[in-house]
Amino acid sequence: MKKITIAIDGFSSTGKSTVAKKLAKALGYIYVDTGAMYRAVTLFALENGFFKEDVLDKSALIKSLVTIQLQFKFNEETQQSDIHLNGKNVEKEIRTLRVSNKVSPVATVPEVREKLVAMQQQMGKDKGVVMDGRDIGTVVFPEAELKLFMTASPEKRASRRYKELLDRGDVVTYEEVLKNVQERDRIDSTRETSPLIQAVDAIPFDNSDMGLEEQFERIHQFALRIINQ
Repeated sequence: MKKITIAIDGFSSTGKSTVAKKLAKALGYIYVDTGAMYRAVTLFALENGFFKEDVLDKSALIKSLVTIQLQFKFNEETQQSDIHLNGKNVEKEIRTLRVSNKVSPVATVPEVREKLVAMQQQMGKDKGVVMDGRDIGTVVFPEAELKLFMTASPEKRASRRYKELLDRGDVVTYEEVLKNVQERDRIDSTRETSPLIQAVDAIPFDNSDMGLEEQFERIHQFALRIINQ
């Protein structure tokens, strides 16, 4: 059976990672969470004092990029791959609203994107990969055989993210989460380097009123049709 590259792009909190993980497992493919990579760099910036309130010291971050090492390692307990920043498992730390509120400015830095895109392309060079993010189908793998662009209303996405954070034990309000979703949409869509746009050959996929299983079944069928051609 031939292997293909599957690129899933879209807005924040559309459930890209959740469906991508399930799809990769069903196909026996490698899953790469590119959002986790940008979040890990954001955590690094926060821990090293590169943010002065809401302003990122881009030059300090750029100078430190050479010291940042990212790896995905399989977690036996959760049966999923966790991201490690300079040898430390930071999977839990990167999912906080603290990091969510700062990840978009970090992702606008061209040098950050250049470093991470090169890493992502290396991870997927042999195909048989499912990768989700903002610019996978447009920049990282423009030749991907299957491209999806996922979206949902800001309110629906904020509601999902709010529940997820509460389930994790975070103390947040729905209004905070909605504001974060809307601000990330604005920054991601207007940045100069690799803005969030739908690839011309991507399949638009609005999951506002879909559960995970329905999303998975539809996308799984898209993939199988291409694989079996």
